[in-house]
Amino acid sequence: MTLKKLIAAVLFGTVCLTAVPTFAGNINPMELSQREVRIVPIAAYTANGDLAKLETALHQGLDGGLTVNEVKEILIQMYAYTGFPRSLNGISTFIKVMHDRQAKGIHDPVGAEPQQLPDDTDKDAYGEKVRMGLWGLKEPIPLGEWQIFTPGIDTYLKEHLFADIFARGVLSHKDREIATVAALGAMKGVEPQLKAHMTAAMTIGITDSQVQQIVSLLGEQVGTEEGQTAQKAYDAIMASRVKR
Repeated sequence: MTLKKLIAAVLFGTVCLTAVPTFAGNINPMELSQREVRIVPIAAYTANGDLAKLETALHQGLDGGLTVNEVKEILIQMYAYTGFPRSLNGISTFIKVMHDRQAKGIHDPVGAEPQQLPDDTDKDAYGEKVRMGLWGLKEPIPLGEWQIFTPGIDTYLKEHLFADIFARGVLSHKDREIATVAALGAMKGVEPQLKAHMTAAMTIGITDSQVQQIVSLLGEQVGTEEGQTAQKAYDAIMASRVKR
């Protein structure tokens, strides 16, 4: 299997555990910052629908250095991976949190405003470039069976998720992958995508130890099963790297 076909396969759940690409940017052993740590439970509880715990996580996120607009962006991005219902419930919970904090006289920093791509942007090309960057590719992934069978989904991935959403800024690509790994780790039945995004996280510079920290946070804060699932995905990636 070529690297291009491998990435195409891992994105949609068909890759075997013994064929995982090598990673770049994994030499920094530093832990996640306090702000980055706060992203994990917000994404995870939005993904699994535990709104009571999400409410607490949102308060802690703001107290831990996230701006209002950064939290909004986490919740917006979640719909691409968890669906509109979870995302909208998360947003409604955040509105409640903001009302509570404002009633207590807490004034949280709003933060940077989201951006939009220029009207004449080729979103297909822009999104493809972002996707390639996340998985360390130098040229586009060749068309896979899923793209040929349902080309519309690839268009949405490139033009909306990797163009419209990622181009909004406010959050870095690292922030977005931390949120995505945490969300997928809190969901059932998405292990191939979880491994794919752990791969992307490591490719863009999130260290092995930082990914392990996300796994540990899932086990400690979300649930034993979720932590075990994420640990299994992480261990499979690390074992495959040793074999290579």
